[in-house]
Amino acid sequence: MFIGIYSLAFVLGALWLLQQPVLPEMCWAIGLIPVGCTAFMLARCKFRFALLASRCLWWVVMLMAGFFWTALSAQSRLADELPHAWEGQDIAVVGVVTELPQVTSVNVRFRFKVEQVLTPNAIIPTHIQLAWYRDNRYQEGNLPEVMAGERWQLVVRLKRPHGNINPHVADYEAKLLERNVRAVGYIRRAESNSRLAVLEHHPNYFFERKRAEIRNLFRHYLADYPYAGVLIALVVGDQRSIPVEQWDTFIHTGTSHLMAISGSHITLVAGLVAFMAYWIWQRAGLALWLPARKFALLCGLIVALGYALLAGFAVPVRRALFMMCVIVVAFWGNQRVHALSVLGWVLLLVVVLDPWAVIAPGFWLSFAAVALICLVVSGRVGQPGTIIGWLRIQWAITLGLFPLLLILFQQISLISPVANAVAIPIITLIIVPLSLLATIPGLEFLLLVAHPVLQITMECLHWLGELPLATWQQHTPPLWAVIVAIIGVVWLLLPGGPGLGITAGFPARWLGILMGIPLFFSVLEKPAEGELWVSVLDVGQGLSVVLRTRHHTMLYDTGPKYSNGDSGKYVILPFMRGEGIRTLDKIIISHADSDHSGGTLSVLAGMPTKELLMSAATEHPIRQAITDNHDCVAGTAWWWDGVRFEILHPQVADFSPLQKRDSNAMSCVLKVTTPHGSILLPGDIDRKTEADLLQRASDLLAANVLIVPHHGSRSSSSPAFVQRVNPDYAIFTVGYRSRFGHPHTEVTARYQAQGSLLQRSDHDGAILLRFARKRIEIGTWRALHRRFWHDQYK
Repeated sequence: MFIGIYSLAFVLGALWLLQQPVLPEMCWAIGLIPVGCTAFMLARCKFRFALLASRCLWWVVMLMAGFFWTALSAQSRLADELPHAWEGQDIAVVGVVTELPQVTSVNVRFRFKVEQVLTPNAIIPTHIQLAWYRDNRYQEGNLPEVMAGERWQLVVRLKRPHGNINPHVADYEAKLLERNVRAVGYIRRAESNSRLAVLEHHPNYFFERKRAEIRNLFRHYLADYPYAGVLIALVVGDQRSIPVEQWDTFIHTGTSHLMAISGSHITLVAGLVAFMAYWIWQRAGLALWLPARKFALLCGLIVALGYALLAGFAVPVRRALFMMCVIVVAFWGNQRVHALSVLGWVLLLVVVLDPWAVIAPGFWLSFAAVALICLVVSGRVGQPGTIIGWLRIQWAITLGLFPLLLILFQQISLISPVANAVAIPIITLIIVPLSLLATIPGLEFLLLVAHPVLQITMECLHWLGELPLATWQQHTPPLWAVIVAIIGVVWLLLPGGPGLGITAGFPARWLGILMGIPLFFSVLEKPAEGELWVSVLDVGQGLSVVLRTRHHTMLYDTGPKYSNGDSGKYVILPFMRGEGIRTLDKIIISHADSDHSGGTLSVLAGMPTKELLMSAATEHPIRQAITDNHDCVAGTAWWWDGVRFEILHPQVADFSPLQKRDSNAMSCVLKVTTPHGSILLPGDIDRKTEADLLQRASDLLAANVLIVPHHGSRSSSSPAFVQRVNPDYAIFTVGYRSRFGHPHTEVTARYQAQGSLLQRSDHDGAILLRFARKRIEIGTWRALHRRFWHDQYK
């Protein structure tokens, strides 16, 4: 039991370090020595108080050990970085493709280990991530074939790890750090780009090549089948082969864990092999030389190791494999083991070997699920049958993971028990075995058996996911409510008498339910009457602004499309979920350019919206997606909770077919005025439109906050416009190292000369403003949520 508590302390220490804005000085780790010695001496005393003090001190030692062990790992990883001076420079390198490449319609992406830098004086990290895009040399269907284990000479252009930073949105820079990717970039067109060698039998790349071979085999046999990607993910762990719409089905039904090669898959494969090995060993009469059970367990462990390497060795796989190792070693040594003790040792081993595992949500969900199973199974005698026991486990996992799912994803599936009851037996007992057998030469036809079964299962899951109230979504609960709810879950699931009743056995277990209530009913702060909260989201090269009053919420623009999705799906909707926004009263799309409208369809699909204003043709797909849509026309104005909103541009005449104006010039210009200050959102208007506004609406342009037109392009922000608006804060929404050169130095200098305080989304992340108490409060998410792996721009 105590190893589990100490392991948890080590993990919490690692997690604590990952919340720090700067890395600590390692010299402080020396303090662990006297504390550890004190704990050791107290443990030798026979007094109860001394023993209790010793255990508390050992818990502190393990907490600080996890903290400093992770700090040491972080220092080593961060030391391998790309200097700012070499960002955007062409660099010739020689290295090896280290993982299964991901092929899309426009590029092939892969991780690359740099072995040699050919460009004189260039300094780049050892581990980088590259994309090879189509160009005139590689036309449709002719992207270069890149395989793991190949050594290439390439000319690359790199940049430091950088991601959009927003509240309630996953930190992309943390994900890159977890994967030990210290620079990202793309391959430049060059005659010297060439394959030098194939390290086919190298132990580091052998299984990655096998994964690629199996993926190609499945794609060949299931070329026109819709769920080929799911079968690929179940066998080789390539989850990126699953289309987005199928992932949505798994998320809505709470079955996405089945797409990660988990402990159940590893255990199934190992168990089948162990059973066969046991039967053969017994029939061969070799049990007198070596007990059949020991031989069977060893065979199962070897196969489990091979499957784990084939699956990419993710955290859930490592957890299952290490647990098997501990159990097999204990059995060979004729030792009895306790399930929670095994889990504690494995938890410690996983984090010691990879402290960055605690960043991954799968780490917490995987270990929490197994801990819940151990809690439910242990201490219960006389289970009324396997079906009841299985139902108890499913109920415990569903209930027990609620707190983690809400703080990690702000949503839970209410129909997951039913969906899992359907999917788990079919996928685990039928689809996975058939798919694995299909990797054996001559048995590929089994894929044509597995796919129809999977298709029927997916249709059932899709129907369940479309049911009303299939998913519960809410704001991110406070940390204290999550901790209280976890304690309540443990209290509720403590060993009791037979049956499913929550009042059976251990007394007052119903109190656990009460402890979960704050999780769902914590009160969020809201703007007061006359106040305005503005969140300028960091969506890269684009724009998206959320404006909130006391009882209303509006979205101005929805950011760009990405190569694998859009900002609506990956930034705006998670932000709104985390903030507890369930309905949009209005969306304004300033103009139809994709960097301002790219996420609109995702937002409309994921968030009930009452009205859309847009300066685009009525047949535009965005306008067709919502019934209540109107032209964004100057003169339109409304009041929300003591705050005035007014459209300043374009005019009705600008919509005439005779007017040939580009989309930037048609941008919706919005002025919002509160008793505490005002903000102007001009979209991508150009200097000509600025001059028009200065002529006909000059008295309305002055504002305390300005979202700088056209991301700081030289085509906007004329001196007269800047002088008339005269903003206290000028906010530039730009992408990191924008290929357009935004913002232009001439424009930033103009605002500085005007006395404006400049904010940039690429440096500051999301910019959060509150118009309240007769002033404007401003904060940036990079400053408020600073972590030691973030670049220090200011």
